[in-house]
Amino acid sequence: MDLLDKTVKPPFSSRQVSWKYILIHGTYWLLITGFFIYEKKYLIYKASMPYFLACVIGRIGLLIIIAYLNLHYFLPRYLLQKRYLAYFTAVILSVIGYLIVQSFYDYYLYGYVVGPLRNSNLLESLSYNFFSTLWYLGLMLALKLSIDWYGQQLVIQKITVEKLNAEVDFLRAQVNPHFLFNILNNLYALTLKKSELAPDVVLKLSEMMEYMLYDSTDDKVLLEKEVTYLNNYMELERLRFSDEPAISMKVNAVFNGHEIAPLLLLPLVENAFKHGLSTQSENSWLTVNIGLDKSILMLLVENSKSTSVISKTKGGIGLLNLQKRLELLYPSRHQLVLEDKNDSFLAKLVIEL
Repeated sequence: MDLLDKTVKPPFSSRQVSWKYILIHGTYWLLITGFFIYEKKYLIYKASMPYFLACVIGRIGLLIIIAYLNLHYFLPRYLLQKRYLAYFTAVILSVIGYLIVQSFYDYYLYGYVVGPLRNSNLLESLSYNFFSTLWYLGLMLALKLSIDWYGQQLVIQKITVEKLNAEVDFLRAQVNPHFLFNILNNLYALTLKKSELAPDVVLKLSEMMEYMLYDSTDDKVLLEKEVTYLNNYMELERLRFSDEPAISMKVNAVFNGHEIAPLLLLPLVENAFKHGLSTQSENSWLTVNIGLDKSILMLLVENSKSTSVISKTKGGIGLLNLQKRLELLYPSRHQLVLEDKNDSFLAKLVIEL
């Protein structure tokens, strides 16, 4: 565990807080103390160093006490339990306690120690300390809410990523049973005919299984492997369509070690087979073009579609999962365009790797 993630129990609190929390709050109070020292530095000359230190330590110490009473005691015990009257009463009483101590000290300091160089007015001191206290408490509350909000966003993002990964694992485990069933049937037919294609089919299927079982479990894979997997998938799908459809894949890329999140390209091609070629009996076609310009990857998938079948290309867990993964993995670094034409469907994916 990271040292900053280790927890301790602070005073007036019923819960543990991390060292990261202490570091952030410590920095906040150092800034507040620095600002206050700068504001009151004239007291060193007017009232001597002991009075200056007493003023700084007393004020900051009292502010820290009422701030953390509010954060770790009043908030969880009253406000979060919807006991609003008790909460505001407790806050007001703590502020009044602070005002009594600080304002009388200021009255004594400015009226009798600093002397005639400054006028001392108890009402003015009360007013100044009241509003400055509310200001500091408001800043502390805003800091807490900001940290809590950021922590919640991290948790939400983690849950979302885990959910998407679970969906990807589910899709990987499926490996499209119909696809495997058809490939095995085709392979059986090829072996009966003692076709020379059978060993190549076994090799491609083996490479696909190896990729899905081992490589695709990583956060990133080599783009070259992802494209090879896609090509094997298309070659094996071609078997079940015999020679009827025109299926082509063109790659214009020098990979140079570029990496990509696994199984991002497959859903668009899989969708084209499932909702395009599988719904047509003749004159079907599919083209896949992959280009790489420096670190910009572009995938174009276009397939024919039957005019008598309502297009379903925009649905399905595969494409929805793809869109969510792109938003999380490549925020502001991707573009996915789905264009439903009269006689074809075009999918364009651009990713900045």
